[in-house]
Amino acid sequence: MNIKKILFDELLDKVEKPGRYTGKEFNEIIKEEDNSIIKVALAFPDLYEIGMSYLGFKILYDIINNREDAFAERVFSPAVDMEKLLRERQIPVFSLETYRPLNSFDIVGFTIQHELCFTNILNLIELGQIPLKSEERKERDPLVIAGGPGAFNPEPLANFIDLFVIGDGEEITLEIIEIYKKWKNQQQSRGELLKKLAQVEGVYVPSFYEIDYFEDCKVKSITPKRKGIPSIIKKRLVSNFDQTSFPLCPIVPNIDVVHDRITLEIFRGCTRGCRFCQAGMIYRPVREKSVDNLIKLAEEILAHTGYEEISLSSLSSSDYSQI
Repeated sequence: MNIKKILFDELLDKVEKPGRYTGKEFNEIIKEEDNSIIKVALAFPDLYEIGMSYLGFKILYDIINNREDAFAERVFSPAVDMEKLLRERQIPVFSLETYRPLNSFDIVGFTIQHELCFTNILNLIELGQIPLKSEERKERDPLVIAGGPGAFNPEPLANFIDLFVIGDGEEITLEIIEIYKKWKNQQQSRGELLKKLAQVEGVYVPSFYEIDYFEDCKVKSITPKRKGIPSIIKKRLVSNFDQTSFPLCPIVPNIDVVHDRITLEIFRGCTRGCRFCQAGMIYRPVREKSVDNLIKLAEEILAHTGYEEISLSSLSSSDYSQI
């Protein structure tokens, strides 16, 4: 099936915003494919305009594509009009870079920004023609991963996600790709892959744990089903935050998006401890980027994008120590 031809010849003139699906944006990365390269789909379970505003998406896109042995492509939830066309023609949801079907990637990584995304994730898995439940997937099916703030409450999606990443994604993403690459070369079972990944700090593989509940449906206990599986999952932290990778050539969208400007993350974490705020708890401790580094990043990104606005991103920018 030539998805690109069908898209441009038959579908784009029937949807409200064709620019959501065309790709071909400035700074988009397209790599040559071979059998040894690990193909990663970064799937955002919402519309293009929302996903392209998310900084974490841009960071992982940059980190993965900086590797010679892997590439990352973007997949977004289609709007209602495009979803209807895809279902009528039985066309799988596809990436923007090469129009590759979601089920032909090695790894599919979802970000869970909030609980309202849960059903969107299931919808994308189905639209991508991937078996919905983790237990139904075979060796040739993609490894389905989920991370982000919503991954700190993984149980609602435990039957559908192969593994959850808890905490910062910059370093653990590369470790997962490295383990996957070795597993792929050795042609071992899917269970063996999950067993190796379960040893990585910050990885939670739901199928390896038994969950007991109280009568009010609160979690009572989480117990490993086999030896060698960690009984406690510790969140991953990027310790040297000032020097961690940051995208210097972010993609410039072809259409208006929610945050259409340079986003500089000046620090991660928060000290205020508001009890209503999930982010203030899960992103602790506070880690800052230096002023010199931020100025250097801003100049580089300005030169590579042409943006005229910069936003300073954090949970409470007025708490930055250099302001």
